[in-house]
Amino acid sequence: MSIILGNFLISLSRVVDIVLTITYWLILFRAILSWVSPDPFNPIVQSLYRLTEPILEPLRRLIPPRGLDFSPIIAFLIIIFLQSFLVATLRDTGYHMRQSKQGQVQGIMPY
Repeated sequence: MSIILGNFLISLSRVVDIVLTITYWLILFRAILSWVSPDPFNPIVQSLYRLTEPILEPLRRLIPPRGLDFSPIIAFLIIIFLQSFLVATLRDTGYHMRQSKQGQVQGIMPY
């Protein structure tokens, strides 16, 4: 059972990492687009705003406006933290669970 749970955690860590990476790039594209004043009626621009606004809008409420929108920077820091902590923890826990169970099956004491 712990091998299955370990594999699940490893797979979950990969999916979370991919989602966070895609989110990072979407926010980066949105920030770059904000410099060139894109057509707000363009379907790609609208889709990009719809995908990133649920992440950036709550951050804007927490950060007082200072003339420059710092919400993408804060979002980048949160994404990097989640990739460094959450993804790594899920992956390492999954590998540890798998190794512990394989060691017990082979008669090796887990550490």
